[in-house]
Amino acid sequence: MTSTPAVTRRKRGEGQWALGYSEPLNKNEQSKKDDLPLNVRARIENIYSKRGFASIDPADLRGRFRWMGLYTQRKEGIDGGKTGSLPEEELDAEFFMMRVRSDGVLLSADQLRTLGGISTDFARGTADITDRQNIQYHWIDIVDVPEIWNRLESAGLSTIEACGDCPRGFLGSPVAGVAKDEIIDATPALLEIGRRYIGKPEYANLPRKFKTSISGHPSLDGAPEINDVSFVGTVHPEHGPGFDLWVGGGLSTNPMLAQKLGVWVSLDEVPDVWEAVISVFRDYGYRRLRSKARLKFLVSDWGKEKFRQVLEEEYLGRALPDGPSPERAARNGDHIGVHEQKDGRFYLGAAPVVGRIDGRTLTALGELVDRYGAAGVRLTSYQKLVVIGVEADLVESLVRELELIGLQVRPSQWRRSTMACTGIEYCKLAIVDTKQRAADLVDELERRFPDLDTPITVNVNGCPNSCARSQVADIGLKGQLVTDENGQQVEGFQVHLGGGIGLTDSGAAFGRKLRAHKVTSAGLDDYVTRLVTVYLAQRNPAESFASWVGRSDDDVLRGAEEELPVP
Repeated sequence: MTSTPAVTRRKRGEGQWALGYSEPLNKNEQSKKDDLPLNVRARIENIYSKRGFASIDPADLRGRFRWMGLYTQRKEGIDGGKTGSLPEEELDAEFFMMRVRSDGVLLSADQLRTLGGISTDFARGTADITDRQNIQYHWIDIVDVPEIWNRLESAGLSTIEACGDCPRGFLGSPVAGVAKDEIIDATPALLEIGRRYIGKPEYANLPRKFKTSISGHPSLDGAPEINDVSFVGTVHPEHGPGFDLWVGGGLSTNPMLAQKLGVWVSLDEVPDVWEAVISVFRDYGYRRLRSKARLKFLVSDWGKEKFRQVLEEEYLGRALPDGPSPERAARNGDHIGVHEQKDGRFYLGAAPVVGRIDGRTLTALGELVDRYGAAGVRLTSYQKLVVIGVEADLVESLVRELELIGLQVRPSQWRRSTMACTGIEYCKLAIVDTKQRAADLVDELERRFPDLDTPITVNVNGCPNSCARSQVADIGLKGQLVTDENGQQVEGFQVHLGGGIGLTDSGAAFGRKLRAHKVTSAGLDDYVTRLVTVYLAQRNPAESFASWVGRSDDDVLRGAEEELPVP
């Protein structure tokens, strides 16, 4: 009897251009090949803005518009149970979300007034500070987009590539150039990357989004652990201040922390190295499945040694010197509070509630910057903002005036440490309400724990995509429908506990997901209250919430201490 020889199946190609897979393998890749997404601007200006929403080609509407910073927003009245079942056209409202890049730059008084005026005139007063240091508007009508662009660009601002399979907005240190403890000011590198590469066709067709962080501050204030590419301030024993290179970070349904290459990059070299990294992603990134198209999957499969080898040999043409990698942040990187600058002036970090502001706030902020002679404002990667360059004798007066417009420089721990994504109010992917739910939670926790003496981060997400980083918070909440005590499906959250980036006891870590544990939105206040009450009772001296979670059993973390009174 003869045996049948084993058949060796050829591994399916992943659409990597560098390996010869140039034909599109999904509709997104086909759309980008059909027409460079950057070309959509001309159609918006010359056709769609004149003929209205109904004239928009669907391939532009739900695809190429993103390269101009535009997403359709969720139609009102559609509940979270229908998010995954309705076709896109039934979820679309005839209005847009628009993102404006800030890229870590210092926003002047005039730029703030411009942002505020656009919100008031075209966005029904909406304006959110995102954790990508963007300003995000809603209710944008396509007919108004050319005028909005004219105003933005006259003020030196842009929406280009704020979304899409391209280099998204950069994260930079909010205190670049002024902080006493800064290792190196990365601002020149951020500006040069933007000048050379943003809006350039050769970097506008990537496998998926590409997120950048560049900061020379020891607090790791640019969230380097969860970006595709990060340049992280470090000091080389021979070469001095520069940057380590971290690659392959990202959250969503397959969270991965960036891998530290342990190299040293000078400030002048950062743009070239950034171009090399994005080129590796463009050429070798996986384009067959959108779910595997982020850089983190390539880095995970290759390992950091092979990634560095390809980067150096095929793209840079030179070896990078080895260098030290920072292990953890030196202090909290949100920059909230009053801090002296190295020039003797002060910067003031201020907190809105979960990043939600409005046009009047932005306009008033611009007026305050002018009146107090401040240098400007930077947005943060924690949905906050920092006023730079305030004279010492004006600090307390400005603190009071900022509070009058809803920006607290000395906020509660809860207001300081809570973030939320857009949620079901506007986002077509969301399942639950987030912004208002998180704001209500902050109000209630301030009442119940008015004197909390330690930060406990709470990140609230409307779906699994983790735009507000649910996996890396002390208390991370991922929106989903859950069953309540009456057997009804209601809004709720899967809970992640003890995660964190930056200033954590053992470096960055993902939160602990409790098996089969969900909490309803209605029961969230009481659940968090029980959890924090037990933590405060059981913690060791100076023990963080994340460390306590790490040594606690599941029953306690599920909130089983039902007998504890709610304050």
